[in-house]
Amino acid sequence: AVWIGAEGTAGSGEPLSSNSPIDGSVLATMTMATSADVPAVLTAATEAFRTWRTIPGPQRGEFVRRVGNRFREFKADLASIISWEAGKITQEALGEVQEVIDICDFAVGLSRQLHGLTIASERPQHRLAEQWHPLGPVGVITAFNFPMAVWAWNAALAWVCGDPVVWKPSEKTPLCAVACQAIVAMVLREMPNVPAGVSTVIVGDRDVGQSLSDAPELPLISATGSTAMGRAVAQRVATRLGRSLLELGGNNGMIVTPSANPDLTLRAIVFSAVGTCGQRCTTLRRLIVHESLADDLVQRLKSVYERLPIGNPLDTGTLVGPLIDE
Repeated sequence: AVWIGAEGTAGSGEPLSSNSPIDGSVLATMTMATSADVPAVLTAATEAFRTWRTIPGPQRGEFVRRVGNRFREFKADLASIISWEAGKITQEALGEVQEVIDICDFAVGLSRQLHGLTIASERPQHRLAEQWHPLGPVGVITAFNFPMAVWAWNAALAWVCGDPVVWKPSEKTPLCAVACQAIVAMVLREMPNVPAGVSTVIVGDRDVGQSLSDAPELPLISATGSTAMGRAVAQRVATRLGRSLLELGGNNGMIVTPSANPDLTLRAIVFSAVGTCGQRCTTLRRLIVHESLADDLVQRLKSVYERLPIGNPLDTGTLVGPLIDE
């Protein structure tokens, strides 16, 4: 499963089924890529970089603007894919697609603000100018819990800076990645001046992630996932003196003091702890409560938890859907 722009090919690895956590149904099947398939995407991204970095920033921003508008156009359909494949309730899935749209809007603005400094020089009739250059193809490794948004946070910013993106999505949510690439492919067909290799997807196992981490063609690896995964990625990237950008598992606590608004506190706790079934790096995991509030707060939380609607995330009113897998 390798996509370079609009062109997709089967990988050389094992078969992969995307099963819905809602009912276990098979949503899609594909053949996974292996490390043997990595050179093709690296070559495509490297070749694309030679052209993409010379296109003016505002024109790169136009590409991102069109991608964001396509996500607007297909927002409901994309959210449905997230719900079916990742198990998110409909409102959370819609919110995730909105995050893709929002980061595209943000990046379009940045595409006209790629400034450098003009600095005073000690030499007469001279000045120093600071100019930022594109870094190169960026490797993006994402987790299942935000199968579209995290890619977009990386990709939209990388693209306006002149950097192609090589994306390895989670093996648990490959269909979300295929859908995103299909949206990008629509825009690529509208803009023939944009090289196809600015957006590549490679669906594979751990060995693909390791190959990307080891690749000197990727000066930056952005990885989201467990702390153990991040530690392994950081070590491999550091070995070749590359850069890594890591967003890893959290252990978040909330401190509740006597001055806290009780109703706001309750809502904040439940939303933070229950959202995405707790499958977030930002999920609330611990409460640190003033002793004068503890007993009452625990009872109020129990009352809310007893009433939380659990079930099919596609049903209106459901607030807790399934975990990603067994």
